Order: sequence, then C-alpha cells, then structure tokens
Amino acid sequence: MTTKHRRLLATLVAALAIALLGTAGALPARADAGPAPATRRGWTGTWEAAASGTVPALPGTSIRNVVHVSVGGRAARVRISNRLGTSPLELGSVTVALQEKGAPTSPNAVAGTMRAATFRGATSVTVPAGEDTVTDPVSLRVPDGANLLITVYTPVDTGPATYHRSALQTSFLAPSGNHAADEDGSAYTGTTGSWYYVTGVDVLGPRTAGSVVALGDSITDGSGSTSSANRRWPDRLAERLRALPPHRRLGVLNAGIAGNRLLLDGTGPNALSRLDADVLSRTGVRTMILMEGINDIKGNPNQTDPAAFEDAYRQIVRRAHVRGIRVIGATITPYGGNGGYTEAREAVRQSFNAFIRTGGLFDAVVDFDAVVRDPADPHRILPAYDPGDHLHFNDAGLKAMADAIDPNDLLFTGARGAGRNAA
Repeated sequence: MTTKHRRLLATLVAALAIALLGTAGALPARADAGPAPATRRGWTGTWEAAASGTVPALPGTSIRNVVHVSVGGRAARVRISNRLGTSPLELGSVTVALQEKGAPTSPNAVAGTMRAATFRGATSVTVPAGEDTVTDPVSLRVPDGANLLITVYTPVDTGPATYHRSALQTSFLAPSGNHAADEDGSAYTGTTGSWYYVTGVDVLGPRTAGSVVALGDSITDGSGSTSSANRRWPDRLAERLRALPPHRRLGVLNAGIAGNRLLLDGTGPNALSRLDADVLSRTGVRTMILMEGINDIKGNPNQTDPAAFEDAYRQIVRRAHVRGIRVIGATITPYGGNGGYTEAREAVRQSFNAFIRTGGLFDAVVDFDAVVRDPADPHRILPAYDPGDHLHFNDAGLKAMADAIDPNDLLFTGARGAGRNAA
C-alpha cells in the first residue's frame, strides 16, 4: 500500500468515526424539535444567529459567512435555515474552513482546513420551506474562539433568503459561480454585513458542560459595538467562560435580533413565537439569559401594561423549565435621552424591572440596569458606555454587562429562590 493510499484510508476511517459519534446526538432538522442533551463527550452549541427576516436570494453566488465560535472541538456541524423562506432552498455546496489567522476581514482560509460539508453523504441538499437542516459531522479541529468560514453556494433563485440582518461582521460574496471550496479568497469581490442561511454551529468535544443562550434584541445582538471584533456582551461572556476549568465551560449562543420585540412581530418573529427555534431546539442548552422588552416599551405601537410583559415572561420561563433549562432574568436598561423616551414609558420599564428583580420568577437575576445606568441620572446610560444614541452600548458598556453575570448561576443545579415554583 502506497503512502498516498494509507493517508486516504486514515482520512476515511476518521470521518467514519466522527459520523458514528454524531448520529446519536444529531440535531433535529425541524426548528420545533427538542434540544439534544450535552454530554462530556458529545455535541454542544458554540455559535448562533437567529433568523431575523428575508432578503432576495443571490443565485449563482458563493456566500462566505464569517462566524466566531465560543468553544472548540474536534468536529463541527452546521445548521442551515430556510425557516422564513417560501419555496424549497437548493444548496449546490457548503464548505467549512478556518479563517486566515489574525485577519477578521479576510475571505482566505487557513491552508489545509477546507472541508466539504455533506447531508446524509450528499454534497448538495434541498431544504423545504419553513424548515432547517443540519450537515453531517465535519472532520475539522476547531480551536476555542476561532473564526470559521462557512460558505454556501446557491446555484438558482429559490425565493427569499433567510438571513440575520445585523451581523456586525464582514462576510464575503463571490458572484461568479461555485467558489465554496476555494482556500484563496480572491474570487470574493463583494462583502455583506449579514449572515445568509447559516444559523448555528455545534462542536464535538469532551470538555464542554453544555451551552447558554442569550435571548434578546439589539442590545444582545451587539448594536453599538465594534464591527468584526466580536465585542457583543455574549462574546465577552464566552471569553470569561473559556477561562474556567474545563468541566464548567459553556458554549455561548447569541439569539439576539436587532429590533426584536417580546410581544409583537417586528424585526424577526416575536420572542414568544421564536423560543422553540432559537432556544429550546439548540444543542446542549443548560441556561437561558432573557432580556427582551425595550422595543415593546418605546416602539410604535408601544406596550403600556406591565402585566403583559410579566405574563409573557412567565410563559417563556415555564416552557424553558419543562425542558430542564434554567432561566436568568436580566433587567431592561435605561434609554433616557433616546427619541422613544417618555415618562409614561419609563414608568413601565421601572415596573417591569421591579418584577424581574423581586417577582421570584427566575432561577437567578442579573441587574444590567444597575450596572450601566448613570448614578447622577438613573434614567440614562452612563456616558462612558453610551455610543451616542442613549439606547445601545459601546464596547466598554457591553463588557460591563458580561462581567456582571455570575458564572455560578449558569450551571447551578439545585433549587434557587422561588423561580421554578413561580413559573
């Protein structure tokens, strides 16, 4: 047997082993399916982008999405979404690679890391309208905190493309055909600030304790932070968790959507209606951090009854607890000085925050309001954290929010307060 044949045989054996490991915990293709449990040697979620809407498809284009994982592993699998599409989605090919090191705005892959993703062994797939699908396990060693290039080639126009609008990350477009397998990014002459079709990444590794999902709006999505720098508060939380002992590390999934609402559809489905797809169906979820409501308070139309918020939160917590998922309630942050601010709306925010702090609903509470408000004017954000719109946060403010989260609350397994009884 030649050296070339030996290498080919070794590659095939490794791929088969990973595939066998992956079948027992494979992520369900349907968005409303239950979560796959985390194990010490199983799959866990490491990255997420919640579907926020649709845009016209890009037929004949290779779309190179850049995504920043929280924890690593020895294999990966990718969730592709046609959840908001209206016709079957045809994918000609999907590839996964590590992005060129030290170059967060480069379309180049690290040499030797390009992998073709398959779907039950096939390199192409058709995803029905309204559904997600998941790749077979991809044999690729993914470091903690790495940037992946997940490239999707769509050969024909199959209707509206499910996407995440506000990625705060530069991704790349090759408009001249199938360049999904190119390590050299020279064909990628266009850029986009959105993620197309790709809504999740899982990794296979022996050390991760599971994952935590941040369900929220633009503040969780990272509006106000530096683009292509991964300084959203869930990214900062992931950095902190990677410093913990291996058995306490969690993947961090960002289910924030800029413009999202708790009660009404707006940018993306409302929080209640997307809970299954964006939280409960994700892999290895142990805890959810819930922060939704500012767009309901200040938006048009705005919600004026705090009881409506409280009822929605009770429904979310109840559904999470049924799945064995802990819920941390996060207070709604100040927005004094923003164009949507009024004293009547501020009274709703204050009432809702009082409920979050003292209502006994949650397994734990993180008081983001107390962390970021200006002591001299508590209706406003501390000036050092304000990027200028008096609503969102700059990098320093988002870091302060992440630093306020107690890692012990993310994995605490005993009774804590009255949360589960109150749900």
